Amino acid sequence: SSDQHISEKIAGWRELVTLADLTSIPIIAKLDTGARSSALHAPRLKTFEREGQSWVRFEIRPKQRSRAGATTVELPVVGTRKVTSSNGESEIRPVVRTMCKMGKSRWQIEITLTKRYSMSYRLLLGRSAIRGRFTVSSLKSYLQGP
Repeated sequence: SSDQHISEKIAGWRELVTLADLTSIPIIAKLDTGARSSALHAPRLKTFEREGQSWVRFEIRPKQRSRAGATTVELPVVGTRKVTSSNGESEIRPVVRTMCKMGKSRWQIEITLTKRYSMSYRLLLGRSAIRGRFTVSSLKSYLQGP
């Protein structure tokens, strides 16, 4: 409905995002309307069982090209998704849920985890995470503030 679009906020093509369950350090995220799923670069990714449920342990590195502020986190896996990246390679990725904070907005998102050192941004927010919440400006960055 047109009313929904009026209430949407405008976000830049990149924004500072905090994945509140994982780290208090904001991550520079690329808002990628060309991707359906969100993706997080997750070095040292390991899947394990806990009480019959699949979990993942990985390192989150909020700073670009740096291990500063790196922490190891564990989350339950909510599913898997076959993702074809922009370079045409497909992989099956674990999916986790986490709280996402951008500007004054807070909401829960699903993120696929991948070990892709070639990712320019540690975090990509895809359409399923931003649809109905933000309209993305391809010209501006950091419209949502710190």
